[in-house]
Amino acid sequence: MDSLEIGLWVTGGMLVMVLLGMRVAFAAALSGLIGLIWIFWAKKGMDPDQFMWALTVAVKTAGQVPHGKVASQALSLIPTFILIGYLAYYAGLTRALFEACKRWIAWVPGGLAVSTVFATAGFAAVSGASVATAAVFARVAIPEMLKIGYDKRFAAGVVAAGGTLASLIPPSAILVIYAIIVEQDVGKLLLAGFIPGIFSAVIYGFLIIGLALSIKNFGPPVRGFTWRERFASLPPALPIVAVVVIIVFFVYNPFGGDAWGTPTEGGAVGAFVVFVMALVHGMRWNEFKDAIIETARLSAMIFTIIWGVLIYVRFLGFADLPHAFADWITSLHYSPMTILICILLAYAVLGMFMDAIGMLLLTLPVVYPAVMALNGGEAVSAADATFGMSGPMCAIWFGILVVKMAEFCLITPPIGLNCFVVAGVRDDLSVQDVFRGVTPFFVADAVTIALLVAFPQIVLWLPSMA
Repeated sequence: MDSLEIGLWVTGGMLVMVLLGMRVAFAAALSGLIGLIWIFWAKKGMDPDQFMWALTVAVKTAGQVPHGKVASQALSLIPTFILIGYLAYYAGLTRALFEACKRWIAWVPGGLAVSTVFATAGFAAVSGASVATAAVFARVAIPEMLKIGYDKRFAAGVVAAGGTLASLIPPSAILVIYAIIVEQDVGKLLLAGFIPGIFSAVIYGFLIIGLALSIKNFGPPVRGFTWRERFASLPPALPIVAVVVIIVFFVYNPFGGDAWGTPTEGGAVGAFVVFVMALVHGMRWNEFKDAIIETARLSAMIFTIIWGVLIYVRFLGFADLPHAFADWITSLHYSPMTILICILLAYAVLGMFMDAIGMLLLTLPVVYPAVMALNGGEAVSAADATFGMSGPMCAIWFGILVVKMAEFCLITPPIGLNCFVVAGVRDDLSVQDVFRGVTPFFVADAVTIALLVAFPQIVLWLPSMA
């Protein structure tokens, strides 16, 4: 049995373990270790006397992965971005942002739900975690919508769907993970997420307005705010703008010249600024401790998944599966765009059974080289490329598409994580209620993804300016 066959058998076994309920991190790490042992032992002709040698080499190879790959400066962005989100909640920025959006936007049909979407988009700009965004606004926005007569399932769906915007709008933990896995520039990927993230929020807003216009008593507009009250709501929400400006200047200086620092430094400074704001707003020790613990818990979960999957990725390199898959994809007698759409549809199906981060980490080592090969390679110029963009630009475009698919998977049954979070925060809601509430947003996400595929400049304009 050659290395490629071993790779296929081990990958199939890993998928079975995941479908049976084993955590992605442990299934990937176990599969990677077994695969490495199998490959090294096969090189010795499966000689029983050489099994211990194969085991020793495999364990040493796998053992180098956690520190060698995870001791990356770029990964230090993840805990700082997550910490910003939790501290922003205790600083009162979430309620201030929601109140400002309500006073300025809620006059439109379905206005309070639209306000919630744009408030979650604003909060996403200081939070790197979709789960945290959904949990925060389940406490802030759902009670307000229920007071004026929204259906509780739709109100929950708005929050769950709005929370997914944190996956695209920087700072985004998933974009950082994508950049590290495919070895692309973190700063440009973070910039690329801005416009598609706001674009997604606008599509959500139009969907809600359309439902409010077509369904009687769906979501009454909220009127009666004076201009004085509207302008008075802006100063408490301005600190969010300050944090966004700090992060943008550390990633890319829009006025020319060098950036102020690295994205990691920008995340750290942003977290410190929000920490000061939280202190000013009266954050107490217990609240600070909760923010630190929740940040550590979520960061540990993400890093554990990364460790486990990278062991599996190391095995894939020995099995040469990514190269074989890329050759197979490019040999298919279909147009490259058709193949790309099929890949995105496969992500939609896979996301029904796996969490977003695990799904990306497991598939990107195989799928990414194939997509790059479809475009003509990582070094191809825009003039010679299949999709009309250079290799680095195609990597950014595909990254945004994949992360948008990961957003979609956060609200799809049976394991849409945001839906479970919202249901967990609200005792009056079941998970089934939340899944029913997010159903209209599947259409909005499908439209958004189609437009991002058809018009790549929505994604590429901002990073091309950097």
